[in-house]
Amino acid sequence: MAGEQTGKLIRTITVTSGKGGVGKTNVVANLAIAFRRLGKEVMIFDADLGLSNIDVLLNLAPKYNIQHVLRGEKSLKDVIVEGPYGIKILPASSGVQELTELDEFQRLRLLEEFDAYDGNIDVLLVDTGAGISSNVAFFCVASQEIIVVTSPEPTALTDAYALIKVLFTRYQEKDFRILVNSAKNETEAFEVFKKLSVAAERFLNISLDYLGFIPIDSSIQKAVRLQKAFSEIYPSSNASLNLLEIATKLNRDSTHKVKGTLQFFLGNLLKGATALD
Repeated sequence: MAGEQTGKLIRTITVTSGKGGVGKTNVVANLAIAFRRLGKEVMIFDADLGLSNIDVLLNLAPKYNIQHVLRGEKSLKDVIVEGPYGIKILPASSGVQELTELDEFQRLRLLEEFDAYDGNIDVLLVDTGAGISSNVAFFCVASQEIIVVTSPEPTALTDAYALIKVLFTRYQEKDFRILVNSAKNETEAFEVFKKLSVAAERFLNISLDYLGFIPIDSSIQKAVRLQKAFSEIYPSSNASLNLLEIATKLNRDSTHKVKGTLQFFLGNLLKGATALD
């Protein structure tokens, strides 16, 4: 069983959002770079299994992806590509099945591959699809921490609350860290958080944790057009500095969070998927 394997303890953080278009994947890529700057070895698991986004954002052209692992054609080591600052990326691919659709062979294959992987990782960042599918829920539940990315748009706020509600009512998740993207300033960001927090406390009786915000910054769009991470080419921009502050805060809070291995994470993930078969 994956949970019984020995291995290096790693921190697993799922980054998710209630709707698309809030910059979640961009947050993941740049958060990974911020963690590298703090001396951490980082892997990004592109868990939006049907839409490969991280590699497009960073202008990478992976030869293989998770589909090749599922088919038994390649090992995890063959599939992982290196991004900026030495971050490791496990790419998704178009048309990959949801976890609930994986057969027994594919599940065992994934477990074996994660078990055999001996690369050095301190932090695993999981970039989920947007929305409230069971696939998104499994990744959230299997991780040690959940970061919900939202923005000041009313629809983003409504959908972030819907995601939190589903994860709480169906999966008993209670700990959520909120990151507000594309805010004019800290005042606006905290107002967004406050609205979400008040609703969660009133209707779900749970407290949310404010992680921080990323301001509207011209460097972000410039970097996206160049298919680069903004933290890589504009390290002194307000967006980069804020994200480094967020990574530092997460790093400071890490002591009690690191409680599983890569194999343990995947074991939890596939256990959740099997439960819905």
